[in-house]
Amino acid sequence: MGDNKDEGSPSMKMFGAVARTLREKANVRVEDISVETDYSISMVHKIERGDRMPPPKFLAKATELYDAGAVLTNAARHLDRSEYPSWFEDYVELERTAVSVSAYDAMTVNALLQTGDYARQLLGGSAALLDTDEIERLAASLAERQQLLTRTPSCRFAFLVEEAALRHMVGGKPVQQGQLTRLLEAGGLRNVAVQVIPTTPDVHPGYDGPLTLLETADRQLLAYLEIHARSLLIDDREEVGDLNQRYGLIRSHALSVRESAKLIEEILSGL
Repeated sequence: MGDNKDEGSPSMKMFGAVARTLREKANVRVEDISVETDYSISMVHKIERGDRMPPPKFLAKATELYDAGAVLTNAARHLDRSEYPSWFEDYVELERTAVSVSAYDAMTVNALLQTGDYARQLLGGSAALLDTDEIERLAASLAERQQLLTRTPSCRFAFLVEEAALRHMVGGKPVQQGQLTRLLEAGGLRNVAVQVIPTTPDVHPGYDGPLTLLETADRQLLAYLEIHARSLLIDDREEVGDLNQRYGLIRSHALSVRESAKLIEEILSGL
């Protein structure tokens, strides 16, 4: 299992090809549709490659500029919308039926614990330069994933997060207050454990980056690594075993669940 750089579904690729053909036939430049829609040139290219869903404003303006009649609107009705990039879809499918998820995060709060406001701030700062519609779509997809926390049958979650991530002011004081409150609420669920790794001079194996271990319904343990919108889903038993041991070493540096909740409360009260 490995990474995949393509993001769009086959129907999105097809729509993009049709949109590009109509634009070229109408002698409309990418720069022109960019100006008319207020979307970046890069965004237009992504739509034409099938890497991004066409927003309503794009459909309206492209139909007008390309003199396309109902072609684009009708084509858009048949789009197979992928809520996640394809490099992430395999993991999401496994996550939906997992019996346990153990995650370590250093720079930010884990996605499954993020508030909508916190997530939007992170998405807005993405190097991908997402537009507002895309940010809202991804935030909605994240909210859907978070239903796993209260799913029946329940899944066991263990979240390790660095203290520095909790003190990093993402989006300002109100956003950070809401996020810390969300952590405390999630930690109160019977199937969720939230543990903080305090900032100390100690060195641990987590400095190599975030790590997620997922146990499937048939009791197979998988490891998931992600960095800069690229991912690696690992099923090799020996390699997963090594990463499982690494997770255990990272966890040995964490405060207990009760001590972690106390520290989160202290950080929250100090804001």
